[in-house]
Amino acid sequence: MHIADGIIPSTWCGAAHAAAWSAVYWLGRRIETEEVVRLGMLASASFAVSLVHFPLGGTSVHLGLYGLIGILAGRRAFPVIFAALLFQTVLFQHGGLVTLGLNALNMGLGALAGATLWRTGLGPESLRAFLGGFLGVLIPAVLIAAEFAAAGYGKGFFFMATLYLGAAAVEGVLTSVIVRFLRTARPAVLAVKM
Repeated sequence: MHIADGIIPSTWCGAAHAAAWSAVYWLGRRIETEEVVRLGMLASASFAVSLVHFPLGGTSVHLGLYGLIGILAGRRAFPVIFAALLFQTVLFQHGGLVTLGLNALNMGLGALAGATLWRTGLGPESLRAFLGGFLGVLIPAVLIAAEFAAAGYGKGFFFMATLYLGAAAVEGVLTSVIVRFLRTARPAVLAVKM
């Protein structure tokens, strides 16, 4: 789901970098000392889980935990995901440095959507957790397909986005299970403000 360098116009990538770095600043400012370890662990978890790939429809997918990160980090999810993507880019060439801002916006918006849905308080907690995890994958997939279509590569990438419905469902179930566990074991972790 990462966009590599040289595919999307560089002007779009430059604008995305400006937006992503601004979001990192605004959503990450005034981080409290006690938040640093939790945010670092979330970035590490996202980085580690991204190394496990599953074959799907002629390609491979990996989990990202973006919805879970949104639930557990609130608005801080964006800087967490940016940091994880930066390390994925530098160490394993998942995406590229030029497209890092665009990738961060795509995946960060999925996490923020999951966080927002979680904090509505509407419906059962397990359903909100499932939908948060589901949106954390589906929103980036749809955004990437839209970006490829807008760049002139055709609408075929929307088919690829539908392949991510399975991955989104798996992330939704995993997120729901983890939230249920945390509700029992460490409920204070779920009380993060947006």
